Amino acid sequence: MSMYSLGNDLYSGKKSFNIIGKRKLWYSIALFFIVVTALLLAFKPINLGIDFRGGSQFTISGTQNMSQQDAIDIVADYSGEDSARVSEVGANSIRVQTGELTNEETQEVRSGLAEAYNVPVEDVASTFIGPTWGADVSKQAAQSLVVFVVLISVVLWIYFRTWTIAVGAIGALLHDLLITVGVYVASGFEVTPATVIGLLTILGYSLYDTVVVFDKVRENTKGFAEQEEYTYAEAANLAVNQTLIRSINTSVTGLLPVGAILVIGILFQGAGTLRDLSLALFVGMLVSAISSIFVASPLAVTLGERQQDIKEHTERVLARRESATAEKIEEKA
Repeated sequence: MSMYSLGNDLYSGKKSFNIIGKRKLWYSIALFFIVVTALLLAFKPINLGIDFRGGSQFTISGTQNMSQQDAIDIVADYSGEDSARVSEVGANSIRVQTGELTNEETQEVRSGLAEAYNVPVEDVASTFIGPTWGADVSKQAAQSLVVFVVLISVVLWIYFRTWTIAVGAIGALLHDLLITVGVYVASGFEVTPATVIGLLTILGYSLYDTVVVFDKVRENTKGFAEQEEYTYAEAANLAVNQTLIRSINTSVTGLLPVGAILVIGILFQGAGTLRDLSLALFVGMLVSAISSIFVASPLAVTLGERQQDIKEHTERVLARRESATAEKIEEKA
């Protein structure tokens, strides 16, 4: 079956995946990954970049020797082998990060690196980065996140006229952020300012796909109480199925270019802003595509079913079906 035929069958209701009905399974999976992330954060520190830690950084340009061990050996004499972080930047550059060094130590390291990599001292750039800048970035990012969540909650509540959808969207958004952070911690990738920018960027992408699904949910559940053919949860499940192919296509379309940038950043650029930004975007977009289907809508339905009018309507629909089934059995008997 082609995606086109499947999309038509899902939209018409001819074929349907019971996504809302299996929401306890999706909750369990999401909760599992959240717990794993929490455990990782508790026992494994985040690999913060030099912008957050502070220290000295050396960039060796135009070298043919790409051995990282040479740089580690030189820096170890000044700040210990464990504190040195060496990575390739592009095709012929090496980046070395250490703890804070004095001016004298900085000049000695520059000379040692220039000799080891057979380049002029002028081709070994050195900079000192204080941790204050990184702390300011972290503070501003946290403030931006809080303001963003509050404003989006208000906007969604006004637009959809129900708090359950707003909570469902925000719940999925926080889920995306936590899982993305968990991937960074588990993989050991360095968290840089570009990573923070990527994390904030995926908030908008996560909400975009979620709002599209919720818009269809609102359309399908409008006036649901006036009939007794289907429940609120079933109408929402139809909406999720009707937007499923669109969500998949949108996600794939977004992930392909970001994935290409990520591959280019890793294979050809090495460590750098391009890789850090694209990695956060790729993981966040992938997780948000999943959460918009399996977390946001099920959560909104679960909260909605706690409301008295929806609860009573669901009971009437189910009672009517039981009565109809009983009548058919009696007729056959």
